Amino acid sequence: MQITYSPAEDVQFLVRDLIGSLSLTFIDPDRVLCFRSKGSKSRRIIARCYSLSKIWQKALYLPSFYIIEVISEHYDGLPEEERVKVMIHELMHIPKCFGGGLRPHSGCVTRKAVEENYRRYLAFKVSNRTLKAL
Repeated sequence: MQITYSPAEDVQFLVRDLIGSLSLTFIDPDRVLCFRSKGSKSRRIIARCYSLSKIWQKALYLPSFYIIEVISEHYDGLPEEERVKVMIHELMHIPKCFGGGLRPHSGCVTRKAVEENYRRYLAFKVSNRTLKAL
């Protein structure tokens, strides 16, 4: 079976929401593209973050871009909380310079950091809901 890719509008919406809610102002949401793949043989991977490396940026005269791929077979069945955490995890791979590199798991993208950001996201949502109610 061949892998197919399609734009993931639901993931794109979540990513934009997370960027705004977590004040990730160094990330340009217009240069983070989200795709859903089907047919991957990956067993443990739920999502991946790709970057347009410096050499490709120079060769194509383009700024940096990032792609987040969710693997449909593993991502789509997750509860909403887990999908949010997966996207937080992937966004944490994007460095503050937004230059085309990726941050590693070791020391940067950790389960503890994902959980902290998830709590911040929930707190923002609750406070935003409270403000709208006033």
